[in-house]
Amino acid sequence: MPIKSKSKPTTSLSKKKEASPPPNWPPLKPLVPTSDLVLETILENQIVVIRNFFTSSLCKNYVSFLSSLPLVTTPGQPKRGDAVRVNDRFQVDDSSFAESLWKSAGLEDLVTRSDEDNGMSQQALSQLWGGEVCGLNPRIRIYRYSKGQFFSQHYDESNILSLPTSPAKTTWTLLIYLTGQSTGCIGGETVFYPVLGPAKSFSGKDNDGYNPVVVNWREVTAGEKWVIRSDLCVKR
Repeated sequence: MPIKSKSKPTTSLSKKKEASPPPNWPPLKPLVPTSDLVLETILENQIVVIRNFFTSSLCKNYVSFLSSLPLVTTPGQPKRGDAVRVNDRFQVDDSSFAESLWKSAGLEDLVTRSDEDNGMSQQALSQLWGGEVCGLNPRIRIYRYSKGQFFSQHYDESNILSLPTSPAKTTWTLLIYLTGQSTGCIGGETVFYPVLGPAKSFSGKDNDGYNPVVVNWREVTAGEKWVIRSDLCVKR
């Protein structure tokens, strides 16, 4: 049976404990114009991809920068109820960087762009994303998987957030892959185990009308797998 990934059910950004200051992220340049990008559905209502969202040079710049961050290796022995995960990670609450990814990088335009000709009205978009989209989760996670590291079957829970603009909750997980076979990363594939029956989100609360998609990140056998992770937020 798949195990949930480690996360708290609620998050209040206004009452968080003292944390390290956000890093000085590199500029999100160069970028592909959003007019040249599309949302590609891999599995209806569950998996959507944006190919070439980051250019190869931007991926390279970010891998170089992220390598300098104080990544922490996760424990090899998980707590009861957690999936087995062996990777190096960095986590920070940074609303400014989340806003840059959302607006400057073009995610807002791609996610909220209606297309009546293809049946993507505003109502259809709201149904797809699980509500009225209001941005990205300020909690930014950086993952590095080196040779021998992996993440067993798990699903991401939906979280309740207190954002400056509105109360919100997460419905879809955002994963930005920075490396792949072209950069020497072998293995580390993201394997999806689709749920049976209707689902409204890539990752969500199974007790709130959402069927979470089960994911397995296979073991890396060569090179490194780098990922930037956030979440799509909708208004509560």
